Amino acid sequence: MNQQQFENFTASSLYCEKCKAAMPVRERLLLVLPDREIFDYLCTGCGSSVGRREITAGEKTLAQAMVRRRPRRGAAHQLTQ
Repeated sequence: MNQQQFENFTASSLYCEKCKAAMPVRERLLLVLPDREIFDYLCTGCGSSVGRREITAGEKTLAQAMVRRRPRRGAAHQLTQ
């Protein structure tokens, strides 16, 4: 299995201590540094911080390159018609 697909995760739900349940989260850019970006995950129910994620400059460059390489959805369908 290709391991590159598992290198960069973003959470869609995390456990919130205040809500006492797994809740949907939104990601907010917290800090931009020369070598990384730090994101904060906020509970959509109560707004409290439930986690953080760091992306290094190298990971960000790799993720952008992968997005550019991946064909857009429907592009193959348009070519066959």
